[in-house]
Amino acid sequence: MKKYKIGILGATGMVGRRFAALAENHPWFETVVLAASSRSSGKRYEDAVAERSDRSFSVPAAYRDMIVKDAVADKKEIAERTDFVFCAVDMKKDEIRELEEAYAKLECPVISNNSACRMQSDVPMVIPEINADHINIIPTQRKRLGTRRGFIAVKANCSLQSYVPALHPLKDEFGPVKVLVCTYQAVSGAGKTLESWPEMIDNVIPYIGGEEHKSETEPLKIWGRIEDGAIINAALPSITAQCVRVPVSDGHLAAVFASFEKKPSREEMIARWSSFAGKAQELKLPTAPKQFLHYFSEDDRPQTKTDRMSENGMAVSIGRLREDTQYDWKFICLSHNTQRGAAGGAVLLAELLCAEGWI
Repeated sequence: MKKYKIGILGATGMVGRRFAALAENHPWFETVVLAASSRSSGKRYEDAVAERSDRSFSVPAAYRDMIVKDAVADKKEIAERTDFVFCAVDMKKDEIRELEEAYAKLECPVISNNSACRMQSDVPMVIPEINADHINIIPTQRKRLGTRRGFIAVKANCSLQSYVPALHPLKDEFGPVKVLVCTYQAVSGAGKTLESWPEMIDNVIPYIGGEEHKSETEPLKIWGRIEDGAIINAALPSITAQCVRVPVSDGHLAAVFASFEKKPSREEMIARWSSFAGKAQELKLPTAPKQFLHYFSEDDRPQTKTDRMSENGMAVSIGRLREDTQYDWKFICLSHNTQRGAAGGAVLLAELLCAEGWI
């Protein structure tokens, strides 16, 4: 397969730095542009990153002397030099939407970590193992944008990428109708570390702006269908969420309570989790986990520190499956929020789009 020339927008931020690390030795991708805000533009990448409060990131040798471009002012040059870009900029939503559409209209596909375009009806929001078919909406989006090859595709919010994969293999036969989920989310989800956010030490913050709404609505788009040139959201399950910030570096854990149209047995649930595979596994995409879902029988698993890096942080861990007094079943899920949830999930989506011929 050809090497795709890629750019990373927002390359100095936490997710952008993760993109850089994942792309360093990627078999399909070659990073040719690193871009950020005007504050970093013109600087060596190593120097621009050194100015961040989080200095734990080890700059790949190949990127140290790359001169950072301005993601906004230099977009025409960036679009001409790349086959596609990853977007992890830190801007206002309307500014992000405008920027991503500008790149798409410059005929440069955008694979975005941002939420600005997620709920647009012709923008595919994809977890490759679950709704890979949603990329077939791209011709409709191209028609709206007036592009030949440019488009925007997005990954889902990191908070739901632990529990949605666990519910998905149960959906067709058993039909989850009501879900309550409480997520316990790492500080890296806010683009911070425990060192740079001392207020989080020995503390829990019971509020993450916008997170509960995303956790309740985005799954319904993921489980939706393409109809008349739009992605129509699924009607069920009804989801209610509480999202809490906890003093953990990486890894989002979810406590899930679910009721079904047809209640599955414990054995049926575990068997479906253990055998589930999606398009990413079928295509053997480079960053796809060999086994997407891992079920633990131990009472004290999964644990964030122990299990978040399962299959290079791209697998989802499940445990503590028990019958519930108010719902049919309850269980615990865990995913790595900056690997599977952010940069890694976007890289996997890019691999899917390349493998299927959309880029």
